[in-house]
Amino acid sequence: MKRRTFIQGGAVAGATTLVAAPAIAQSAPEIKWRLTSSFPRSLDTIYGTAQTFAKYVAEATDNKFQIQTFSAGELVPGLQALDAVSTASVEMAQTPLYFYIGKEPALAYATGAPFGMNHRHQESWWYFGGGADLTNEALKPFKAHAILCGNSGTQMGGWFRKEIKTVDDLKGLKFRIAGMGGHVLAKLGVVPQQIAGGDIYPALEKGTIDAVEFVGPYDDEKLGFYKVAKYYYFPGWWEGGAMLHMVVNDEKWNSLPKQYQAIVNQAGAAAGAWMLEKYDSVNPAALKRLIASGTELKAFPQPVLEACYNATQDHLNELAAKSDLFKRTKESHDAYMKELLFYTQIAENFYDNYLLSKMRNKS
Repeated sequence: MKRRTFIQGGAVAGATTLVAAPAIAQSAPEIKWRLTSSFPRSLDTIYGTAQTFAKYVAEATDNKFQIQTFSAGELVPGLQALDAVSTASVEMAQTPLYFYIGKEPALAYATGAPFGMNHRHQESWWYFGGGADLTNEALKPFKAHAILCGNSGTQMGGWFRKEIKTVDDLKGLKFRIAGMGGHVLAKLGVVPQQIAGGDIYPALEKGTIDAVEFVGPYDDEKLGFYKVAKYYYFPGWWEGGAMLHMVVNDEKWNSLPKQYQAIVNQAGAAAGAWMLEKYDSVNPAALKRLIASGTELKAFPQPVLEACYNATQDHLNELAAKSDLFKRTKESHDAYMKELLFYTQIAENFYDNYLLSKMRNKS
């Protein structure tokens, strides 16, 4: 049974909601857009979310609004997706906004800041805590705005050729890592490398990099990192969950009929939910396969996590002192996270840990 789908001329069906969509008028215009993704086609969940999004839009408009999807490099290099939208080379892009913190540091929070919120908390902040407004303020100079469309969930800490036992083991490590986490690790001696998804494996195989973080077991297995790096660490503290967005050129967006705009927003929410649910269904089995193949699963040592946490706070405070937008975004994010953690520690965390203890006893 499909959890979410768009019914032609009918409705958007969700797991808990049903949002009526009026029939498309015969006079509605036929529109064709191009969407560039920052991910390769081989990643059938992340890139598949872009395809699912486009399918939902087509279904809900009787195929009058068609969005053609392109993987990284087919039209635009993966790390240049925002530039392509800004110049209207394409109408929209699927991309992690923390790829562009060199242009605007506040965009780090749009995808996920180091030691930040998990996926569920992030999306609550996006819709109800001011996250969307702050992100779109940051995107305004680029003549674009973001529509939330997916989340990878809490991520793994990546693949390493050698064990990380102490903070000193980080020094000189050439580590493929995107976003603000790379800036933090640089303070501890890491040499961060930002490499698009499709180019990571060759760099790891050739020894151009020593370690890589990407998403989680399902995608990491597909990309083959376990073949050239033995140690798989957790958690991916540099992002509690990675929010993904459809970034849309403002002029192109404003030219859309209001009904099409509403459908795009609904398609983003539905395709984004599909993405997270898909990851939840495929990651456990992928992790078991990786362990069976010889992967050594390890937690980052507590002293390493402490050093990373302290370096994170120093770095974020430095940026907040330089930028009013970054400061406001950080304050909004941190205050919202504190409130949500207050509740989840009482309800969900206790419940989950109790169930986990029972499952361990049974096994």
